[in-house]
Amino acid sequence: MAKKETSKLNKFIKEWLPYIAVIIVVILIKIFIITPIRVNGSSMDKTLKNGDIMILNIIGYKFNDIKRFDIVVVNEEHEPLIKRVIGLPGETVEYKNNELYINGKHVEDKYPSTETDDFYYTVPEGEYFVLGDNRNNSMDSRMLGSFEKKRIVGKTSLIIFPFNRIGIKD
Repeated sequence: MAKKETSKLNKFIKEWLPYIAVIIVVILIKIFIITPIRVNGSSMDKTLKNGDIMILNIIGYKFNDIKRFDIVVVNEEHEPLIKRVIGLPGETVEYKNNELYINGKHVEDKYPSTETDDFYYTVPEGEYFVLGDNRNNSMDSRMLGSFEKKRIVGKTSLIIFPFNRIGIKD
């Protein structure tokens, strides 16, 4: 009788082990490598639309530097924020007459979909200054301050839904 129960258990394990392994691998990939994220709101209009579903690269940015104009997801207290990196650690960020200046030098910013009010900000070392592309309707570093790298969850640029918007957005 014990031999028959062992045989059933072995058969069950052999049948279900591949499915269990696939589920574990998918969960690990989702937790540590990539995961879907939904755009919530209009702060990134025209680049990203409310409801777009994107792939968030969780691990890739940890091995590569975060660059100016990357789209990142920042861990804010109540929800993740999808924003664009404007200022890097130690830089001064200034908008004057709707023009971007980094450390006093003009930098072309082709991403804003609305005008940007004048401001001046010095980014602390180890932190990043982020803005939404829709500057008139964005809760970003102008209100929240800059973000430590550990609060940046990952980079994103690939829209996977809706299907008519599939592609890489920079």
